[in-house]
Amino acid sequence: MSQSRPSARSVGLVLLLLLLAAGILIVVVVQSGSRVSVGPQQTVQSINPKMGVHTRLTDEVEEWKVKRTLEMVREMGANWIVEFFPWAYVEPNRPGEGKWDHSDMVIRHAAAQGLKVIARLGYVPQWARPDDTTPLYLDEEHYADFGNYVYEFVQRYRDEVDTIVIWNEPNLSLEWGFRPVDPLAYTEMLRVAYTRAKEANPDVQVLGGALAPTLAPPGSEWGMDDLDFLQAMYDAGAAPYFDALAVHAYGGKFPPDEPAAPDAINFARTELVRDLMVANGDGDKPVFITEAGWNDHPRWTRAVRPAQRIEYTVRAYDKVLNEWPWAEVLAFWAFRYPASVRTYQDYFTFVTPDFQPKPIYEEVQRYSRGEELSGPGGSD
Repeated sequence: MSQSRPSARSVGLVLLLLLLAAGILIVVVVQSGSRVSVGPQQTVQSINPKMGVHTRLTDEVEEWKVKRTLEMVREMGANWIVEFFPWAYVEPNRPGEGKWDHSDMVIRHAAAQGLKVIARLGYVPQWARPDDTTPLYLDEEHYADFGNYVYEFVQRYRDEVDTIVIWNEPNLSLEWGFRPVDPLAYTEMLRVAYTRAKEANPDVQVLGGALAPTLAPPGSEWGMDDLDFLQAMYDAGAAPYFDALAVHAYGGKFPPDEPAAPDAINFARTELVRDLMVANGDGDKPVFITEAGWNDHPRWTRAVRPAQRIEYTVRAYDKVLNEWPWAEVLAFWAFRYPASVRTYQDYFTFVTPDFQPKPIYEEVQRYSRGEELSGPGGSD
C-alpha cells in the first residue's frame, strides 16, 4: 500500500509549530519606506487658508508615518506646515555631502497632500563649529558655509518650497549656542543667507526673525526682549534682507483677545511686533506666525484647561483670518511628536505619537469645515 503525501496545509502547520517552539517571531513589514506610495494628489479643504501647524517630522524615520502625519494635517484643514530641515543632517561630515533622502521624502509627501511648506533652516554640523559647542552655535567664519547650504536647499526645492526661515529664536541664548545674543551678528547671517537664497531662486520668500516672545531685561544672560532685538536688527540694516518676518506667539494663560502690552507675553503681542515693523517702514511686509499655541497639561503652571485650549486655538485661527490682514499664516506648535517626550511638551500636540486624534484636533477640523463645535470650547 502506497503512502499519501502530506498536504501543503499540514506542512505549513508543522513549520509554524517548529518556529514557535524555537521562539522565532516572524514579522511581516507591510509598510516600509520603499513601499509607501506617494499620491494621489490631494488638496486641502478649509474655510481658513491661513491655518498651519508645525509638524516636527525631522526625526520621524518611517515613511508611512511621515505620510500619515501629513494626511492628518490635510484632513484637519491646515494648508501650511512649518518643518525643520537641519543643515547638520544633510552635510554631517563635510561641505557638499548632500544627504537629502529624508528632506526629499518629507517634501514629496507634503506636496502630494497639497500642503505649503515653510522650511526652517539651521542646526550646525560639527565640522562648522568649535569643539564643545552645540549645533546652535555658528560663528561668522562659517556664515558662507551656511549660505551654501541655503543655496543648495532653495535650488533643490525651488518647485516645491517657496518660503524659508533663517534660524530659530536668535534672541534666546539657548538658540544662539549658549552665547550672549547678538542682533548685529544675526543680521549679518541673515544677509548672507538671503543673498544666497535669492541667487538660487529670486522668487523664494525669505523670513527673518522667528523671534521668541520674551521680557528678558537688558543685559540678561538668557536673551533679549523680542521688540528690542527686532529694533536692533533694523538699526543694523536688516530690512533689505528679509521678505517677511517670522514671529512666535504663545498665549500662556491668556485668551487670544487679551490686549497686547509691552510688559506681557500673550498672543496679541504679535500686534506690537507689527507696529514696530510699520514704524521702521516695513508695513508692506507680512508676518508669518511660525510657532504659537496654548498648553493643557493638568499640572503645568502656564497651562490652561483642555476646553480653553480648544476655544483659544479656534479663536486665534479666526482672529488671524478676519482681523490681522498683515498675517499670512498661523502655524501652531506642534502637530505630533514621533514619540512622547514625557513632559508638559506633549500637551501642545494635536495628535498622539500613535496617530490618535485629540479632542482639539477634532474641534479644529470642525472649524475648518465651517461646522459648529461640539460644545462651548469643545470637549474638556
